[in-house]
Amino acid sequence: MIKTVLGWTVVVIGLLPVQGISAQDRDPGGLTITQCIEISLSQNPLWLSSEQDLRASLARIEQAKAFPQPTLAFDSDLQPSLLNFRRSAESYMGLSQLLEFPGRRSLRTRIARLESQEIMADRNVLKTEIVYQIKEAFFSVLLAEEKKRYAIQNLDLARDFLQKAEVKYGAGDIAKVEIVRAGVEASKAATALTVAENGILLEKARLNFLLGRQKLDPLSVQGELVRDPVPIDIELLIRRAQTVRPEMARMKAQLDKAETRKKEAGLTYLPDFDLGLSRHRLQGERTTWNFTLSFPIPLFFWQPLRGQIAESRANLTSMERQAEHLENVIRLEVEQAGLGARAAEDQISLFRKEILAQAQEVYDLLLFSFQEGGITGIELIEARRTLIEALGSYADALYIYNITLAALEKSVGEPFGGGEIE
Repeated sequence: MIKTVLGWTVVVIGLLPVQGISAQDRDPGGLTITQCIEISLSQNPLWLSSEQDLRASLARIEQAKAFPQPTLAFDSDLQPSLLNFRRSAESYMGLSQLLEFPGRRSLRTRIARLESQEIMADRNVLKTEIVYQIKEAFFSVLLAEEKKRYAIQNLDLARDFLQKAEVKYGAGDIAKVEIVRAGVEASKAATALTVAENGILLEKARLNFLLGRQKLDPLSVQGELVRDPVPIDIELLIRRAQTVRPEMARMKAQLDKAETRKKEAGLTYLPDFDLGLSRHRLQGERTTWNFTLSFPIPLFFWQPLRGQIAESRANLTSMERQAEHLENVIRLEVEQAGLGARAAEDQISLFRKEILAQAQEVYDLLLFSFQEGGITGIELIEARRTLIEALGSYADALYIYNITLAALEKSVGEPFGGGEIE
């Protein structure tokens, strides 16, 4: 009797995943989270498209730096017949060049560079989103595999309980209803295992999709839900986020661009120059040369003041307000993710120190009582359910901790605390 109870206790102890499934227990050829991120970034259409957007923005910088093309003009007058250039009485051949007011070209080039910086920042925002999605899907696969492990152990216990109930029924120690209950529990455990297996297929299909693969392609991963606690200083992370977040880099580029456009608008009153040099031939007269200089006069000075200049000022003020809002949003995101990670860490600690041990202890006591005939099978069934639910909840807490840390790193904009974040 004692040996039987000890044997059951060993099985139950094996259920408790205090350290989770170790890397050695998983497929050594499976993909790591780092490899998944690398694969996704190499095949993600949005990421590849953003690379071409960046190249296009760099090309626009060269366009902005370009000088206006010179203009060659030919004028043939007083022709005796249509297109009779040789016998025309008068002709002009000239070359003109637009000379932009000093500073206009450099401002235009700076605006193009700032727009390229915006696109680079957008790429970094996209990367953080892709990395987070991969992490969320990767940890979901680990959680589904952990749940399957518990389902298998639950089925083993349910079948073992059915066998022992049959023995006790044969000995006349329990009623037939106990056999029926044990059979129902075994069927439920088998169904739960099927659900867990389907859950793995669904999560792997989602991860395959993010990796740019066919949804039903074979996929194995290697990693652990369990990780060392990460110290979290929320105020420090907020300050860091407001410095390194790609959204802040994009906002800074937008502010600089708005300020530059304001300066460019101020040059509206300063004219560009058009220089021209031409050769003038008149029949019966000697050939002469002409030089021209032309530029617009800002006579209607109020037009740019009410138009282009007013627009640039309004855009700059709008960008300043948006920058203030972005800082508040970043603070809120970091605070929420940081507090969520702390709460998940506390929950994991509670499971390890109290809940799992208590669930096992109750199950052991009721198992011994069932063996001794002190309780019915239904009480043992409830204890087993409680234990399995505690194990599943513990796995959920591990998953939530990993996801909240991934969300925290996304909200900060960079890895921290030695975490496995790209």
